[in-house]
Amino acid sequence: MNLVFNIAWTHVRTRARQTLIAGFGVATGVGFSIMMASLMEGSQDDFVKTLVNVLPHVTISDERNKPTLQPGEVRYTAAEIHGLTPEVRRRGIKNPMASIAALEAWVPGKLTPSVTSKGLLRYAGRDVAVSITGIDPRTEGKVSNLETQMRQGSLSALYRATNAIILGDRLADKLAAKVGANVSISGSRNIRINGTVVGTFHSGVRQVDEGAAYVLIKTGQVLEGQTGLVNEIRARLNDPMIARSVAARIAAETGYKSVSWEEAQEDLLSAFQVRNIIMFTVVGAILLVASFGTYNIISTITHEKSRDIAIMKSLGLTERTVRRIFVIEAMAIGLAGALVGSVLGYFMCVGLGLIEIKTPFIDATQLPLKYTINHYLIAAGVALFSSAVAGYFPARKAARVHPVEIIRGAT
Repeated sequence: MNLVFNIAWTHVRTRARQTLIAGFGVATGVGFSIMMASLMEGSQDDFVKTLVNVLPHVTISDERNKPTLQPGEVRYTAAEIHGLTPEVRRRGIKNPMASIAALEAWVPGKLTPSVTSKGLLRYAGRDVAVSITGIDPRTEGKVSNLETQMRQGSLSALYRATNAIILGDRLADKLAAKVGANVSISGSRNIRINGTVVGTFHSGVRQVDEGAAYVLIKTGQVLEGQTGLVNEIRARLNDPMIARSVAARIAAETGYKSVSWEEAQEDLLSAFQVRNIIMFTVVGAILLVASFGTYNIISTITHEKSRDIAIMKSLGLTERTVRRIFVIEAMAIGLAGALVGSVLGYFMCVGLGLIEIKTPFIDATQLPLKYTINHYLIAAGVALFSSAVAGYFPARKAARVHPVEIIRGAT
């Protein structure tokens, strides 16, 4: 085995220029594949993180999964009643504080009640439809990033004015309303009140910043015309990835509709799966192109070493041994290229991370990149595999030739 390695090393060393070119081709492919994977996965994770931070991980609404059972259905299993509605149906989640206390006993995260409604804001002759959420400032910071997203004012400012309201910064610009402005707020029940703008926020999602506003829970209840109303319970989990299973258990225990952030954004997450396929296809194509360079180099080496092959076979080396020599050469080039490419890919990622982005549409000032060992392992593994394949076929062809034919052709 030492003889095989010695011959392979001699071939690689004596053809230094060809070896460096082949290694540089593999290194370039590995480096660019790592950079592309880091950039694409980093941008995806950054977008999902922004999405998760904007939306609650789990939203429990006052909508029932199934119609409320009637006394007759409870008493008799054979009875079924359809289409029966009471004259007055009280909206909202029943006993919300008790429900929150029961859920806090096992839900791995924080919960807060809220009142959501659709409304209309009027200021300086402008009317804008908005989504109004009544919140508890004391617990809101535990389930959302609203507190850190404030551009002017704070959540506690909701206590400092009658019917105080916090607007998205784009919504405030659309209304031309600044902090301290008095706006007219109309709820979905045609109840109109006057409110004071006490702050603005910026979430980074245009739809939210243009059409969302926050008030106190009691203000939201006034707009909905129902004291004590809580029509939503929002949860923020310690691990957002378990939101779907937690939502299913909440729905089973409470009977209320419970939706995870994953279910609310299924179409978008499905698009990310397609994006991942495209990413791995591009990365694979880059490595495949690099492997062609290795193939050409090994083919040239085997052609130029035909006399050496004849001598080795005449000395008793088998086809398998000769083939192994050139495969080892290709693997050595692939390994060196993978190591250099990994270093190159890391510094390319660092360089991309230093690029500053200045745009009015996003808050990020630098490209989002994800550093993970998986990118390096996958790129290096593909590079080694492609190098082995690139070295195998020329070596197999050369090893099959009879040494007498090589020597006769050479003379």
